[in-house]
Amino acid sequence: MKRVVIIGMGFGGIRAARTLAQKGLDVVLVDRNNYHLFQPLLYQVATAGLEQESIAYPVRAMARGWTGTRFQLAEVTGVDFESRLVATDNGTIPYDYLVIGTGSVTNYFGLKSVEQYAFDLKELVDAERLRNHILTAFERAVIEPDPAKRRALMTFVIVGGGPTGVEFAGALIELVRYVLTKDYPELSVQAARVVLVEAFDRLLAAMPAELQGYTLQKLRGMGVEVLLNARVVDAGPERVTLHDGAVIPAHTLFWSAGVKAAPLAATLGVEQKPGGRIAVEPDLTLPGHPDVYVVGDMAWLEQDGAPLPMVAPVAMQMGIHAGKSILAREQGAPAPPFRYHDKGSMATIGRSAAVASAFGMNLRGYAAWIAWLLLHLYYLIGFRNRIVVMLNWIWYYWFHERQVRLITERETPGNGCTR
Repeated sequence: MKRVVIIGMGFGGIRAARTLAQKGLDVVLVDRNNYHLFQPLLYQVATAGLEQESIAYPVRAMARGWTGTRFQLAEVTGVDFESRLVATDNGTIPYDYLVIGTGSVTNYFGLKSVEQYAFDLKELVDAERLRNHILTAFERAVIEPDPAKRRALMTFVIVGGGPTGVEFAGALIELVRYVLTKDYPELSVQAARVVLVEAFDRLLAAMPAELQGYTLQKLRGMGVEVLLNARVVDAGPERVTLHDGAVIPAHTLFWSAGVKAAPLAATLGVEQKPGGRIAVEPDLTLPGHPDVYVVGDMAWLEQDGAPLPMVAPVAMQMGIHAGKSILAREQGAPAPPFRYHDKGSMATIGRSAAVASAFGMNLRGYAAWIAWLLLHLYYLIGFRNRIVVMLNWIWYYWFHERQVRLITERETPGNGCTR
């Protein structure tokens, strides 16, 4: 029986596993975490909207229904392509086919001070840490006698005007204006600042101009300060410095301005493209290694003159294609080249407000918001998770309350926004 090893249980890895399950192959799933994480909703955990368990699902719970599939909790440290061995911190795993989909990490573009002091959202622990930090900042503001320091504690700088930055900014300003203002009556919470910094002259660069304009207008109407054509170049525990020398006194810096391939890519000894991504053949195989597939954010594949974006829909389609290609090869059939079918994009801005561009239609406002809700519920894994998330959203819609305002770990005073 041929063995397929799949590294990484992200969107690409899970789709590859589903495609290969119960097809007469020995499928081994490997990840350093024992769960699949629905990363698009991490920002809602960070802004006290969802419990962290509601956006994660145990891999073993999925795999137990897939005949011939098993999971191994391990950190992959390298791959020996000649011997067909995956090296992990728990030993080696031989393979006949290999699917690599370990995703991406945050790219700080060499800004060491920003990397030291900024928060990001790639793991569950990141969301919990950021939620703790935001709520602790308000607790500290209550007892801070210095007005300037109190204002800095209630100032949040978000870098990156893509979907993550826009969604986090909208969720955070609503948390502050509708929830925390009731929790902290002794503070002038209306004076809190949420500042969104974008290096280009528009938000949501991949969307049509009319939706970009709506997003900008809506965020500013909600109270978010949007700075276009601005770049963060330095950071400290209580300040953020822009490219023009302007300094924003802020206790919290959130970075969503870019990603790069996961560190495993650098250990493979193969050609890397910008962002550390791995160049692949049209069928997603590694050049010179037709038994190795690279999918998701790690893969560099140009289509229509441009590299495919590092987004979940690309990873899902790549994972399915890799699985089907392996099955085709086992049947002696040729594997066709991969072709990404862009079904559109969307982003939520706040309660009853979102933008969506799909199937030739541009939606904004309530209709786009409903579409965003339904799509995210559909892609969540686990019936319980869907119910819990839906109930949380309904509760917030009607009562403007977020129930997960828990500080589960206290920060040491004076740490600033050091992660």
